[in-house]
This record gives sequence, C-alpha cells and structure tokens, in this order.
Amino acid sequence: MKIIVSGEKKEVADNLTVAALIEQEKVETPQYVTVSVNEEFIESGSFADRFLHEGDEVEFLYFMGGGK
Repeated sequence: MKIIVSGEKKEVADNLTVAALIEQEKVETPQYVTVSVNEEFIESGSFADRFLHEGDEVEFLYFMGGGK
C-alpha cells in the first residue's frame, strides 16, 4: 500500500502498524518520538495496535527542551 511518511511517498506492506513503521524507518530514539497519523496524535502505548491504511499521512515529531 502507499502512504506518506514525513512528506515522502512510500510503498509499505499491508497491515503495517505504527510500531513496525518506526522500526522500518529506523527512527532515532523511538522512545521519545511522537507520531501523528492524518494529523491525529497516536498514544505511544497504541503504536503496536494502530494499523496504517492506504493513503495515510504519518509524521514523526520530536519535541526538544532547552533554554535557560
């Protein structure tokens, strides 16, 4: 199936979960990534249960702390 990952069109296996996509994309520090699918945030505890569908748009977001 075709999905969009961080703005890039990709061909991925059917029945792919968010967790499997994170592994497939070799996301750095996956424990700190926030994922949105079609602009809806997915709870990290649901990554293994959330299946992706044809045409989904997935974004990996990293929140950085800092400052004084």
